[in-house]
Amino acid sequence: MARIVDVHARRVWDSRGRPTVEAEVILKGVRGRAIAPAGASTGAGEAKALAADVAVRNVNGPIRAALLGVDARFQDAVDAKLIALDGTPDKSRFGANAIVAVSLACLHASAAAAKRPLWRHLAGERRVAMPVPQVQIYGGGAHARGRVDIQDYLVVCPGAGSFAESLEWIAEVYHAAGARLAKKGAQLGVADEGGWWPSFKSNEEGLAELVGAISDAGFEPGADVAIALDVAATQFYRGGRYHLALENRSLTAEQLHAMFMRWLDAYPIVSIEDPFAEDDHEAMRAFTRAAGARVQIVGDDLFVTDAARLDPELANTVLLKPNQIGTVTETLACWDAAQDKGMRAIVSARSGETEDVSIVHLAVGWSVAQLKVGSFSRSERMAKWNEGLRIEEALGGKALLYPARKLFK
Repeated sequence: MARIVDVHARRVWDSRGRPTVEAEVILKGVRGRAIAPAGASTGAGEAKALAADVAVRNVNGPIRAALLGVDARFQDAVDAKLIALDGTPDKSRFGANAIVAVSLACLHASAAAAKRPLWRHLAGERRVAMPVPQVQIYGGGAHARGRVDIQDYLVVCPGAGSFAESLEWIAEVYHAAGARLAKKGAQLGVADEGGWWPSFKSNEEGLAELVGAISDAGFEPGADVAIALDVAATQFYRGGRYHLALENRSLTAEQLHAMFMRWLDAYPIVSIEDPFAEDDHEAMRAFTRAAGARVQIVGDDLFVTDAARLDPELANTVLLKPNQIGTVTETLACWDAAQDKGMRAIVSARSGETEDVSIVHLAVGWSVAQLKVGSFSRSERMAKWNEGLRIEEALGGKALLYPARKLFK
């Protein structure tokens, strides 16, 4: 048996210097620990976090009382108890930050009791492969105080042969991008997720600069290293139009659609996240119909890791963020539903992160083919990339990278 003998939470700090919740689930002889992240760009349908002090009290009070004596090996039962105890559709009674920290901590405790690394505990005896890294090079939108409208300019490496090689290539591109900004006279700094603080006259200039950085690093754009975008269009959608503040212009959905299609023709873009607002389903459906066969179209604010919201007509890929939905079990249910509907998935970090590396283990253990953590700087990001390197090393000669060339045709 792996009975829970204690549950404890404390207030800790995230990468933006804001308080968050760390939970510990204690079994006889072992314990698991996890920290709740937080997003700056959030979907309206996300589970609701409470003030950290309130969430901590909820863990140390009613949540602890409800979980004492529960068998931690049965994650679905633990999470069902958390969901029922909260009793709200958006986790607003006890707070999604309280619930996700406890849910993940229980998973870590269960793996520790089984004397297995978390990724192996999740995978069982199934063969696993390393996820393809998706890494931010320039931060924008809510992550950089609106310096550009596009939230993330990212890269993936279709030509890399391993997780480690992907990171080596991305490091070269990241530093080349910084050198290009410095050469232009920009004051170098980083945004919330560690990507370079943008210094562009237009949103499209960021694409041109990223292609230049890929080439400067010695790689072939598209074949070796390709571009992914997180538009986070809900952030600049008002009154039925899309307002690009950097360029001082306002676009209809049809005009924004045309701009994206032109970009797809001009740049080696293989993935676009939230290209339209979360409630602009007509525009999402039209864009997926027009471009879904040639690029990955990702729903983040659109789906908020909720299996009930998935619709492959709106996007062909879902972002998986455990704190968006609240528990490990609900996150896995979204991934299972995505597979049933023929959709892809990306396990993703948030902009407000910590040293917690749970999501890396979820991506590997659940066989999710992509991992999005932020950029290639700041320790809360590098902790996760480095954990991936440890897992790849543990796999030894059995380590495989999901075939990115097939993911991004």
